[in-house]
Amino acid sequence: MIFGIKEKCIIVTHTMYCWLFVDLMRLFSKLVCFGVFSAVSMFLNTLTPKFYVALTGTSSLISGLILIFEWWYFRKYGTSFIEQVSVSHLRPLLGGVDNSSPNSSSSSSSNGDADSSRQSVSECKVWRNPLNLFRGAEYNRYTWVTGREPLTYYDMNLSAQDHQTFFTCDSDHLRPADAIMQKAWRERNPQARITAAHEALDLEDCATAHILLAEEEATTIVEAEKLFKQALKIGESCYRRSQQLQHHGAQYEAQHRRDTNVLVYIKRRLAMCSRKLGRTREAVKMMRDLMKEFPLLSMFNIHENLLESLLELQNYADVQAVLAKYDDISLPKSATICYTAALLKARAVSDKFSPEAASRRGLSTAEMNAVEAIHRAVEFNPHVPKYLLEMKSLILPPEHILKRGDSEAIAYTFFHLQHWKRVEGALNLLHCTWEGTFRMIPYPLEKGHLFYPYPVCTETADRELLPMFHEVSVYPKKELPFFILFTAGLCSFTAMLALLTHQFPELMGVFAKAFLSTLFAPLNFIMEKVESILPSSLWHQLTRI
Repeated sequence: MIFGIKEKCIIVTHTMYCWLFVDLMRLFSKLVCFGVFSAVSMFLNTLTPKFYVALTGTSSLISGLILIFEWWYFRKYGTSFIEQVSVSHLRPLLGGVDNSSPNSSSSSSSNGDADSSRQSVSECKVWRNPLNLFRGAEYNRYTWVTGREPLTYYDMNLSAQDHQTFFTCDSDHLRPADAIMQKAWRERNPQARITAAHEALDLEDCATAHILLAEEEATTIVEAEKLFKQALKIGESCYRRSQQLQHHGAQYEAQHRRDTNVLVYIKRRLAMCSRKLGRTREAVKMMRDLMKEFPLLSMFNIHENLLESLLELQNYADVQAVLAKYDDISLPKSATICYTAALLKARAVSDKFSPEAASRRGLSTAEMNAVEAIHRAVEFNPHVPKYLLEMKSLILPPEHILKRGDSEAIAYTFFHLQHWKRVEGALNLLHCTWEGTFRMIPYPLEKGHLFYPYPVCTETADRELLPMFHEVSVYPKKELPFFILFTAGLCSFTAMLALLTHQFPELMGVFAKAFLSTLFAPLNFIMEKVESILPSSLWHQLTRI
């Protein structure tokens, strides 16, 4: 190919510019490398062992403080503070994509997950504890003895909302006593509520005023039962009167609904008083009559009270009959339903069960049914076994529970532990088989085995329902965040360096200089390569500078 004069000039000019650029880059790299290396070498030679001790000690202290804060934050909120800040604040600045933002290309998958998300929301609903204790006769006695509050403000606030829903209606302002009680249920101060109830009784006999005094002022179950019996007479009279007028308008219908709730609540609490006072057969009869009279009021979950009383009587045939009615796929499950079914299955084989013999000959059909029932119960609520096996300490159950949560496990075990102990070998069978459940559940828990996936909201709700002195059980166990492990390793490493430098200053100084020399070895190699590539004339000019 033949180039013209113009093309040759252009080629020569470009070649000269390229050589000049290369020489300038070599000169700059030499100056920088030589200057930095010389400055670092001079600086390191002037350092004393005390500097290394101070440096490593300060690094260990700072990383230790970060570790303590990260651990405290993780124990309280279940996540890493550094990770949360990074995701919440730094990720948007760096152009990260929010996973929660809508995406048109994945609309079909999001629609497919809608049912499971709605199920998770429904499973995280807080329910009234059907076996809740009496505040005056039981919760307050615990406070007097221990000085601790067994109920949280969130739990008591939910109870106040329940009382306003069950025991008030829009027409209460027409009756002075009911108007006072309507305000009393909203009071935060217990003594103010009790005073208001007495004021209502001074005006007229009021069933809800007797209920409040039985729940909060009575210091024994006997006193509470006496007040509930007085409330029952007034409640039955009001119920019969409103039943005749319920079709006369919306106002009378709401009043009848309120009177129905009041009557059911009184009868249920009277049955619980009989159960606590040892009159279990009387309690069973009262519960059966109440369920026949008001079959549609399943929100009170009276069948769970009935199951516990029947277990106390060891009437296992009737327990099985109740389970056959309520352990249905269309009805919401509970720990009481699942674990009582497992107890009945375990009762048939637990007295003769031996893990050594089962491992040799295999499980029989009855033993397999019992193990499957236990696995089913543990999958529904994995917190219960540790309380039943007394691997975790019990506290008084809250007034509200979260199904599949730690609060439900406490409420169930508080009343049913004695029934498991009464069945010979039942706890031994549970101890040998309950951990096998987790091998059958898919991990990560996108799908359940027999139930819907375990909801992720239970820990937050349980921390609100349970007192601060109780260590909330968490499932699945959360792995320690990376930053906690990193700060722990950094703190330990720097603390070890500080100790070694303090004990062996000269040896650690030699080691530090050797380490830094090794660190700067690539720079020396680059300088040697540059020296071999550059012309000798240019190299001499660079070294003179």
